[in-house]
Amino acid sequence: MALLLNCDLGESYGSWTMGMDQAVMPHIDQANIACGFHAGDAMVMNKTLQLAKAHNVVIGAHPSYPDLNGFGRRSMALSASEIHALMTYQIAALDGMALSQGMSLDYVKPHGALYNDMMKQADTRHAIMEAIAAYHRPLKLMLQATAAAETHQQEADQRAIELYFEAFADRCYDDDGALLSRAKPGAVHTKEKMLEQVQQLNEEGTVTTVSGHKLPLQVDTLCVHGDNMEGVQAIETIKQLVSA
Repeated sequence: MALLLNCDLGESYGSWTMGMDQAVMPHIDQANIACGFHAGDAMVMNKTLQLAKAHNVVIGAHPSYPDLNGFGRRSMALSASEIHALMTYQIAALDGMALSQGMSLDYVKPHGALYNDMMKQADTRHAIMEAIAAYHRPLKLMLQATAAAETHQQEADQRAIELYFEAFADRCYDDDGALLSRAKPGAVHTKEKMLEQVQQLNEEGTVTTVSGHKLPLQVDTLCVHGDNMEGVQAIETIKQLVSA
């Protein structure tokens, strides 16, 4: 089965434009749509949903910590009940707007610091899973494919949640399966290395870590970025690789 491609979209806000959503949408399978807490607003959400519908792209909610100023990249010390509420609020907003256009929300992918905290902290991950499990209808959760995937699958199974395991096309992996810190050299791949990693994942189900080890990963979907025209062109090439 070919790897899916997902992309964070709908991240413009008011008069501020971010990303090349119209250029990206024809080449992806899943759109992670911002829900207003780190980016996006009602008009942007509506327009992004219309664009996804026009290109038959599956839609997912992209909720965040309430951090517009920091683009959702700053961790917050929130209780489980606070995480539960902010997740439900954002998911329901996008879900309702999607329903008004005859669309159905398929999954949830947390954004930025909330995503990173979910992967590092069991309490945060469990609070996110509980919010999804308590939603009025089934939704899948997208999270990073790591060496702990079996544990994460067990946690999801306990709550009857289906998972999408994702890998990152343009990021170097540490030996433990986590993404190499951006503070370290080589954390973000060149276009050539990115395409090599995509081909390896597609053909072997492995990535080569920073120290040269081959790490097997269970991957359903690849995260790609289309913030500029070079990125959009790379997505087109990646799509050809995973569809071959």
